[in-house]
Amino acid sequence: MKSHEHNISITYIEDKDDTPVNGQSISKESELFAELNLHFIESAKKPKASLKGVGYLRRTHMNMIGIFFLALGVVLGSAVVVQATEVAGTYAIEQGASLPPAAVKAADAMVAKGSGGFSVGIGVRDKVISLANFGGIKPGAQYPIASASKFLVAATVMAVVDDGRLQLDLPISTWLPKLPQVAGKLTLRHLLSQTSGLAGYKGEFYDLAQDHRITLEQSAMDVAQRPLVSVPGEVFAYGSPGFQVVGAVVEAATGNRWAQVFQEKLAAPLGMSRTYWTHLRLDTTAELPVAETLNPVLQGGAVSTARDYMRFLSMIAQEGMYEGKRVLSRSSVDELLKDQTPRASMTPADANPIENAHYSLGNWCEGWDKTGVCLRNSSIGAFGVYPWIERKTGRFGIVFLYQRENAFRLWPEIEAIRNAAQVDSPWK
Repeated sequence: MKSHEHNISITYIEDKDDTPVNGQSISKESELFAELNLHFIESAKKPKASLKGVGYLRRTHMNMIGIFFLALGVVLGSAVVVQATEVAGTYAIEQGASLPPAAVKAADAMVAKGSGGFSVGIGVRDKVISLANFGGIKPGAQYPIASASKFLVAATVMAVVDDGRLQLDLPISTWLPKLPQVAGKLTLRHLLSQTSGLAGYKGEFYDLAQDHRITLEQSAMDVAQRPLVSVPGEVFAYGSPGFQVVGAVVEAATGNRWAQVFQEKLAAPLGMSRTYWTHLRLDTTAELPVAETLNPVLQGGAVSTARDYMRFLSMIAQEGMYEGKRVLSRSSVDELLKDQTPRASMTPADANPIENAHYSLGNWCEGWDKTGVCLRNSSIGAFGVYPWIERKTGRFGIVFLYQRENAFRLWPEIEAIRNAAQVDSPWK
């Protein structure tokens, strides 16, 4: 008889007021995560071992588990969520079915190239088809997601647009009247589509060099003091510090800090309880204190999990709905995903391995049909996180890894995983 290993994870959730999560205060919501792994290994030393005895032992173990879970629920008085982790060859299935064989082959190749631990998730609309872990990554691991943050920023902005407190095409001086006149004429569409004329990645990354303790308004004023390098709307330049200006506009329109707006508009409705914002720096991997960070780097400073980000992608795949509730209007999803740079001059971006892509709001438009509708949108980050969504089919997925240096050497394998999910997907 073959050996079998069963891993059971338990998540304990407790609600308290004003308890920090990852150092960031979240009003009336906090989560205390604990994992319990129970390992049961059954093996028979003799080929003719009695199955009756094995069945008795299995029933005994399961009865003990049931008693333990019941006692735990009584003691804690809170919801206990049990998730099974199945080991399948070279990877562990955290949720759903096995990955397509071609995806597993590509993922194994990533491990062989030194990728470290990573997760692969694929889904369609409201369903997670598979969430699998490779290279020893633990379920629920939090990674800095770099430019995959931009997609979250744009969606948060569109939620405030849905409230009627922002408009994409009004001058940003509407909300930030102290900006220099030239910068004040820019729009949120310019900023989110990275066609504002503010220096892109070839600049000195001055938003990353700023003090994390200043406010987003102060950050925006610093960014806006610099001259534009191109006419707004005419040239796409990736890596723009204009996302700091976007954050300042959101704070001015809502009267709340960025982290609070993100929590209210996206994190809470989607259950993204393990996602938060930091001030990313390129000169250190140390995380600056989140509690004192008023100036998160919005173009690349989010920290998240594979499961959290898949919730976000599922919402987009459902046209702004999630678990029966509307998070974004359909018109906001339209704006978020459509090609915003059909006539712009596209400056080559080393931070994107996808050739000939256009740009939407905070995400790449990888390809488009004759009407200009994007066929696939994505938001790859410099550390390797690659989320994608195909609106027409409702398919979405993520390769969730963290490689601080030269992550794009793994792009051929990442692309192969995505393509395998399209061709070999269980829902086809």
